[in-house]
Amino acid sequence: MVELARFATLAANGHNTQPWKFRLDGATVSILPDLSRRTQVVDPDDHHLYVSLGCAAENLLIAANSTGRSTELSFEDGPQTRIDISLGNGPVRDLALQQAIPLRQSTRSEYDGQPISASEIKLLKAAAQQEGVSVLIFTEASDRDAILDLVVEANSAQMDDPAFVAELRNWIRMTPKQALETQDGLFAACTGNPVVPAWIANPMFGMFFQKDSENDKYRTQIRSSAGVAVFVGDAEDPEHWVKVGRSFQRFALQSTALGIRNAHINQPIEVAGVRSEFSRWLGMTDARPDLVVRFGRAPALPMSLRRPVADLMI
Repeated sequence: MVELARFATLAANGHNTQPWKFRLDGATVSILPDLSRRTQVVDPDDHHLYVSLGCAAENLLIAANSTGRSTELSFEDGPQTRIDISLGNGPVRDLALQQAIPLRQSTRSEYDGQPISASEIKLLKAAAQQEGVSVLIFTEASDRDAILDLVVEANSAQMDDPAFVAELRNWIRMTPKQALETQDGLFAACTGNPVVPAWIANPMFGMFFQKDSENDKYRTQIRSSAGVAVFVGDAEDPEHWVKVGRSFQRFALQSTALGIRNAHINQPIEVAGVRSEFSRWLGMTDARPDLVVRFGRAPALPMSLRRPVADLMI
């Protein structure tokens, strides 16, 4: 049971905050939100937090299924919001996705610019199928450029917001020592940024993290990608955000199994004004886009760290 929880902790999550706790009770694993690890500026309604919990839940389901356990998931909202996963006996399945769990990463780098085959796109769409979630995939250059314009617009707004910059800076680990001490956050080497000594870390942050250079980086990264996937839940509530996380996690694991990288470009859904503009562009004015992800092929980057499972048990 503890090993299943460890697989859950390897899931994608915003800023690598790892906003989860686990409770083991007989044949049931419960995943609960750790609200002390909220990112209140970029995620004021905990949307990203619940998507992260959905990613963790899907990892746990896949890991359990790969060892011959049946799984049943229920979402409990209210005073103690949680995801309960009950385990039983069942057929062995999801082996390929389970083997991809420790290899999956958000690869925040330039990709090789080559297209992904139609058969691979079909496999990604099939993996991401989840009741209550729509997945839209854009591979045409004109569509990617339109999404890029929205990313730059939203990223510029965030970079002009001192509270956003301060919160992001709080989760960036510039040195190996910082990363090892916290075992969370965005280690510079994992995001394609330089690793520097502690004495120069603060000045260096201001030097490399500037609006124009960040926008130029996103232009290069999105234009080098094979496509962009957008995940949209049927409703704007924690239960559907969890479903979006489950859908994305399977998409990411199937990508990994195929040797395809992915990384989030969520700025258009994080800035409210741009999000409504993005919804109109998608032709879904009554819906809230939940995740925006680019994908393509590239070498792996260093892996993000995770906190010990023992520290996450309640």
